[in-house]
Amino acid sequence: MLYTALRWTCSSLGRALYRPVIEGLENIPSSGPVLLAANHLSFSDSVVLPLAVPRPMQFLAKAEYFEGSGVKGRVSRTLVTSLGAIPVRRTGGRDALNSLDLGLSVLKDGGVFVIYPEGTRSPDGRLYKGRTGVAHLALTSGAPVVPVGLTGTERIQPIGARLPRLARIRIRFGDPLDFSFGYDHLKAGRARREVTDRVMAAIRDLTGQEEAGVYNPNSPAA
Repeated sequence: MLYTALRWTCSSLGRALYRPVIEGLENIPSSGPVLLAANHLSFSDSVVLPLAVPRPMQFLAKAEYFEGSGVKGRVSRTLVTSLGAIPVRRTGGRDALNSLDLGLSVLKDGGVFVIYPEGTRSPDGRLYKGRTGVAHLALTSGAPVVPVGLTGTERIQPIGARLPRLARIRIRFGDPLDFSFGYDHLKAGRARREVTDRVMAAIRDLTGQEEAGVYNPNSPAA
């Protein structure tokens, strides 16, 4: 109930203020598991996506957003929880594996799960090499992957900015990618790399971003 009420209110307000251009919503299945794989430019990415997609979704968020004290802490906790965030530690190793298990549980329950294959926000607007967690989720669950291209969100809340700003944004949902067959002949590592590279190429086509060609140095997995 809280999710529905907050989403309707914020979606209406957000559309009025930011007038986002949203393309390809029809590419998101109306039911069943689906993995949304998006580029990552700003904290606001995890706000605009739940407000744009008609289905409830879940995504991973830093545990710190759930642990603050005082009024600010309560507001942060309420916001990220109502938007579908799942708290996770980002220290790599076992925490990374636990994150993938959380994503799999959402998909196995027929839900929508959002992942940022770059691992964290781009520091310079370029598209960084994707990490293979997205492929693990897709190959293990059999869920279709819908690539998502976000542009302009870095102007809403640049890295280091405390308050959001007004800026035009575009959200593009690409054609679903089916990885449920065709990779059995490959070793697991090679299959995950090929699937991840296909997903990142689809995101690049949606955003037009320059490819960095390397992993994001700020990603916890680094």
